[in-house]
Amino acid sequence: ITMGPVTPDQRAWLNPLVRTYAVLVALVDTWGAEVEALAVSRNGASLETNPVDVHRATDAVLAGVDRVAWQCPNVTFVATTNRRLGVDAAILFSDILTPLDGLGLGLEFHPAPVFAKPLRTPAAIDALVLPPPAENAAQVFAAIAGLRAALPPETPLIGFAGAPFTLFCYLVEGHGSKGFFLAKSFLFSEPAAADRLLDKLATQTVAYLTAQAAAGAQALMIFDSWAGLLAPDTYARHALPAVRRVLAGLRPLGLPLIYFPNQGATLLDQLPGLPLDVAGIDWRLPLSRARAILGPGIAVQGNLDPAALMAPPAELLHLADRVLAEAGTAPGHIFNLGHGIEPATDPDQVARLVDYVHERTATGATFRGSGGRP
Repeated sequence: ITMGPVTPDQRAWLNPLVRTYAVLVALVDTWGAEVEALAVSRNGASLETNPVDVHRATDAVLAGVDRVAWQCPNVTFVATTNRRLGVDAAILFSDILTPLDGLGLGLEFHPAPVFAKPLRTPAAIDALVLPPPAENAAQVFAAIAGLRAALPPETPLIGFAGAPFTLFCYLVEGHGSKGFFLAKSFLFSEPAAADRLLDKLATQTVAYLTAQAAAGAQALMIFDSWAGLLAPDTYARHALPAVRRVLAGLRPLGLPLIYFPNQGATLLDQLPGLPLDVAGIDWRLPLSRARAILGPGIAVQGNLDPAALMAPPAELLHLADRVLAEAGTAPGHIFNLGHGIEPATDPDQVARLVDYVHERTATGATFRGSGGRP
């Protein structure tokens, strides 16, 4: 998202949205769309091409694109659309801490998030009251409504939120960290209080994503950026019950649900049985192994290493072939990067990749490395 000039008062109101990474809304060149692909994972049907999504597109990648504007409380927002990239869906990436703004915990960005008053005691957790999302994230819902109105009807819009454990990490640690030692330690030193906080965050996440759906989101994605920090038994004890609560709370909406446990290769065997449609897979685990672990009931999304976009064009296409070969020919694969795109990425490389995946996965086509398999 880019925005026109705003006044100081407007900037204060829009603070969380100012931190929005970017919105990549692409006009579909083929009829395939991510929401359709998610539906396929449940009914076994096939699409003409593999849908392609690119997470967290940067301003550089979105340079030279078409723009669609809409009004929202005294501010004009501009959503960028990119016919040249040709990806199959739009996703709104707002900072994952947006629903935790305005709690009196002194959240500021420098530019990384910092809580002046982290939650490190049972008393602080019990005193925490999370307001309805409409009170501290209204700008997100306005942006979704504006995007839905601005996008072509055939372009699905995906909502987004951080998973409870990932939010827990920032609230307890107080800032970003490579290992979140304080947050992890709290799971062991105060397990009951930790679970109470995770339960509160699960309730808040359900409300936040439900409001996004009401505003126009047609699929919902939950990012567990720090799930991979946990050993499998610790994940099962603390993080997984909160994820299950979120998914169960969202399932009545009838929308496709995506869960991305970053660096979660050792956790995937705990996902079957969840009310989940798609699991995001980072680049560290071959998709064939992910499919074998998850079973046919859960589609996979991924998983090209974002650094591969720096390769020469021919090598990039070869690496894309390897991802497609690992995914196999069964329905239920959304081609994506294994994490967010990097700012230095050449937009021509992104367009090249998207076009190639569409071409190679078109009905009846074959791709290099597949042994001639359609």
